Amino acid sequence: MPASVPPLPSPPSEAVADFPAEQTVSGPGHRLRLTLLMAGACLPILGAVLIAPVLPQMQDHFADVPGVDALVPMALTIPALSLALLAPFVGVLVDRLGRKRLLVVSTVLYAILGTAPLWLDSLGAIVASRALVGVTEAAIMTCCTTLLGDYYSGRQRDRYLAMQTMCAAISATAFFVLGGVAGSAGWRAPFWAYAVSLLLAPAMAAFLPRPRPDDHADAPSPTVPEPMARRPFPWRPLVGTCALTVFGAVLFYTLQVEMAFLLDDMGVTESGIIGLATAITSAAIVVGSATFAKAGRSPQAWLPTAFGLCAVGFAVVWLAPNPVVLTLGAVITCLGGGIMLPSLLTLAMSKLEFADRGRGIGLWTGTFFLGQFLCPLVALALTSAVGTLEGAMGVLALAGAVATAALGLAARRRRIGAAPEPVQQMAG
Repeated sequence: MPASVPPLPSPPSEAVADFPAEQTVSGPGHRLRLTLLMAGACLPILGAVLIAPVLPQMQDHFADVPGVDALVPMALTIPALSLALLAPFVGVLVDRLGRKRLLVVSTVLYAILGTAPLWLDSLGAIVASRALVGVTEAAIMTCCTTLLGDYYSGRQRDRYLAMQTMCAAISATAFFVLGGVAGSAGWRAPFWAYAVSLLLAPAMAAFLPRPRPDDHADAPSPTVPEPMARRPFPWRPLVGTCALTVFGAVLFYTLQVEMAFLLDDMGVTESGIIGLATAITSAAIVVGSATFAKAGRSPQAWLPTAFGLCAVGFAVVWLAPNPVVLTLGAVITCLGGGIMLPSLLTLAMSKLEFADRGRGIGLWTGTFFLGQFLCPLVALALTSAVGTLEGAMGVLALAGAVATAALGLAARRRRIGAAPEPVQQMAG
């Protein structure tokens, strides 16, 4: 059996889809295609951080609206909730309607709905438009990731899935800065950035070929339909990966969300210093993703390392005596997160065949963003239970250590179970 199977051996009824024989794709068409998919995958990140710097201005503008204290923050977070809840259902549409068609339509709708707050005067209507933006983000993210799986295979696919994480981390920092600069012209100004997807949509329609099953040639035929095989969806192999992804997403995002509060507890209140610490931790995510992309290890081999780094990082944050050590702990955690995210995504992708890929990636995307939505709630619950936010980081360190041990044990069992196979075959 190929080396890229999941960590635990499965009986034939639970067998997963293996990678097809790798065919390295290159050429100008490939580079343009990859650029469009990476740009598309960054659009949901734009929606997540772009308006964060102007939330105080929005709150001042709608100060007379009842519930403004809850509605304005909701304008930032509700797209992620929509994405988490709807991505699995969008995945069904991806497989039934076709990846490319849904991607182009969603990218156009993203621009229309994303720029709606430029003309809306009702805070409730703005929040509703933001929820609909989350629906388009679910479609865009699912389609872009699914197309990466359709167009590429083997290690090349792994590298590009890791590159997607790198681009997301870099774009998050860039969009945050862009939102702050645009916000100087008023709280509505950052919403103009959503119009950039109107440039991407026609390019996607013109230059992204229609994929077909296991076709990784540079120019798949645009006339071949995307069949959907009538066979059971591989729920059982995918459920474990998705459950681990929810927990991994909580570890991945918690320090990014709570970093400012932890620094504030240590007396660091200057936004410039907090911004610098956040930028450093974002850079660690990029380094982790680049490490995964360049190394030749399987995602199963990387997962114990990734969760182990997160556990160590949370422990350092928990015990940190000063802001410098706290930032170091956050860097260690984000380094592990940068390895973890592409490892989990690649592992999920390895279990899916062409006909399942949209639904499977939609399910995985939904579970990841569900973890993102839950992370501040988990931090709040743990803080209430143990008394301090620092103590909550200690609980997460312990949970990460338990996950590391379990993943390491699973990897060891897999190696032990696989080792006797050649002997048994020779004896037969």
